[in-house]
Amino acid sequence: MTAGDGIVLRPARPDDVPLVLALIRELAEYERLSDAVVADTDLLADALFGDAPAAEVVIAEVDGTPAGFALFFHTFSTFLGRRGLYLEDLFVRPAYRGRGIGTQLMRHLAALAVARDCGRFEWTVLDWNAPAIGFYRALGAQPQDGWTVQRVEGDALRPLAKTTR
Repeated sequence: MTAGDGIVLRPARPDDVPLVLALIRELAEYERLSDAVVADTDLLADALFGDAPAAEVVIAEVDGTPAGFALFFHTFSTFLGRRGLYLEDLFVRPAYRGRGIGTQLMRHLAALAVARDCGRFEWTVLDWNAPAIGFYRALGAQPQDGWTVQRVEGDALRPLAKTTR
């Protein structure tokens, strides 16, 4: 699908898995979280293209060169009784910023959410990432005051998962 100005958005294919991993690593470096990336091509291939895909990816290209990506998946709102679209990662390579690629990716995902009858389109952003926050505000996004992200991961997840008798 052509987004204009030489920008093409397309769904990721199985042969894109190494590219997706490279973009994830670039994003992690930007977010100062490189040490947190443990995903590899096998894990991503299964998560994106296995028997039960957990997420989808849209690749943005400029004149055939990968410029960025968006990785997203569905959630469900019990209050709305409908699924939602959750943006896990949005990243545009620095050399391609300022060309409207991020806006095109967000519009594409919003259109997918509407086409799939989603009740919401949401994501999180690091509180120090002022350029991203400004970008999202310009798109009409509003912060969700009163909510904080909670997480149990890694070694802390195992004790929680133990059953009691």
